[in-house]
This record gives sequence, C-alpha cells and structure tokens, in this order.
Amino acid sequence: MPRHRVRRSALSATVAAAVVLAGSAAGGAWLAGRSPDHAPAAAASVSSVPSAATAPVAATSEEPVVDLDAELAGALEPLLAGSGTAAVSVAVLDGTGGTRAVYGGEDATYDTASIVKVDILAALLLRAQDEGRVLTAGERAQAVAMIERSDNEAATALLAAVGGASALDAANERLGLTTTTAAPAWGLTRTTAADQLTLLEAVFGTDPDTELSQASRTYLRGLMARVEADQQWGVSAAGSTWALKNGWMPRTATGLWNINSIGQVTADGRTYLVAVLSGGQPTKEAGVALVEAVAKAAVKVVRTGAAG
Repeated sequence: MPRHRVRRSALSATVAAAVVLAGSAAGGAWLAGRSPDHAPAAAASVSSVPSAATAPVAATSEEPVVDLDAELAGALEPLLAGSGTAAVSVAVLDGTGGTRAVYGGEDATYDTASIVKVDILAALLLRAQDEGRVLTAGERAQAVAMIERSDNEAATALLAAVGGASALDAANERLGLTTTTAAPAWGLTRTTAADQLTLLEAVFGTDPDTELSQASRTYLRGLMARVEADQQWGVSAAGSTWALKNGWMPRTATGLWNINSIGQVTADGRTYLVAVLSGGQPTKEAGVALVEAVAKAAVKVVRTGAAG
C-alpha cells in the first residue's frame, strides 16, 4: 500500500494516509480441536499597466506536506518505549472525512484471537444472503453468544456452518481482505491491522454496493454495540460511543499475550474505525492498557489531521 500524505493549502485540504498498528482464555480464542492456547511560492510581479503579457498571476502557496504516518509514529513512540517484548500495529480511518493513518508495518501479521468472530459472522451473513434467506433462530442464538459473550463453542460451530477455514478465506476475498489467512483453529487466523480496517469498512460503511447487505451490516453492528460489560475495553477508550470486538489469547510456549481490539468509535461528533493488534504482551492487563493508549493516540492524530 503506498504512503498517502495530507496536503493543505489556503483553499483546500486533500487528506489520505494509510494506517496499521499491531493481540482469560475463556473469551479470547478457541483453538478448534484443542484447548485454548494459554500461551503516521512565489507571487508573480504585476505591471502597473496590465496587459495580456503582464496580467496578474494568481499567487499560490502551500503549507508543508503532513505525513500522518510519521505523526502517528511520533505520537506512539513514548507509549511503546517501555513496552518491552510487545509488538503493535494500528490502522485508523476517519469515517466522516476519509483520513487514514497506519503504524506498525503494512504486512505485519498477528494472530486474531477472538476478533475473528466478526469475520466469521460476516461470512455467515454472506452465505445466508447467497441462499436468499435470513439467519435461523439457532444461528442467531450462536451469533449473539459469539459476539456479545465471545463464546468459543459458538464460534467453532458457526465456522463449521460457513464451510470451515477455506470458506472463510473465500468470504474474505469478497470482502476485500488480502492479507488474512484463516485457520481451522480459528484463534490462530493471521491478519493485519489494514485488513481489519477493510473488514470494519464492510461492516460500518454506507456504500450500498458492498457485499454485505444493509440488513446484515445493521445486525452485526448491533451485536458489537452490546458486548458484555467486562469486554467493553480496547478501542472504546478512544470515543464516547462504540461498537467493538476484542480478542485476548495467552500463548503456551511463551506465556505472553495477544491482545486485539477492533471497532467503531465516536469522538467529538466524528466516527472513526480503529483496529489495534498486538502480540508479546506480558499480561492481559498490560496489553489492554497499551491497546487503549494506542487507540486514543491514533484517533487524536487522525482527528487533528482532518481538522487541519
């Protein structure tokens, strides 16, 4: 993905920047078939007697180009200075004006843990649309459990219902995700913050020509706005209202944690899509604190860039 820059002038500001930053075992991630893994001018001279040759030329001036990726990196530097083994990637989109920013490497992949549950439900909704039907009562019950309570057994059942990991990859291709690879042990699905931002655009966007129907998007958003109280952390720290899904997964081999959070937040009357992925966190609590600080800093950078 090429780096975009924000160019401002006295008359206009064209904004576009790319953003990517980087994961309680019960609600974090279920590894199917095994236990949960505890593991950014000059004005022309004007003649006093204007003529065709000496007519005034409009003055042009520009302020310096602003690189939001670099600004984001600068804002995050003090937050990450003491993070030790933790690796982080974040992607942010101003849903009102379209400004983007990325940190952490476009191709840096992380295990999804339970944020993949949004992806699984999106795939199920696509399947139902293709079949010209609504979700069954059983599917709805499992969807509620999977998103609102982060129930792992429901996620395993619904992944099977859509056709497994290969079917999830096919759904992701339709949704525009290009760097996400599904795993049968769904918590080990690999993704990037940029791809998660693409998924959020599919869920929260307003384009009528997207793969997910308006009804499907409304349904999924509603569940993400009703996650249980003990799971209302993460990107929610960056706004006054939110709809989100979190993932948390300890690793057996290292004892370190993946802590992830994706969703939409509203701050100062503007909406933002935010995806924060992380790995190598020493504890769940430390990971949550870092993810929240990163989300707040990222939204502030993009909000300032859009306002400027």
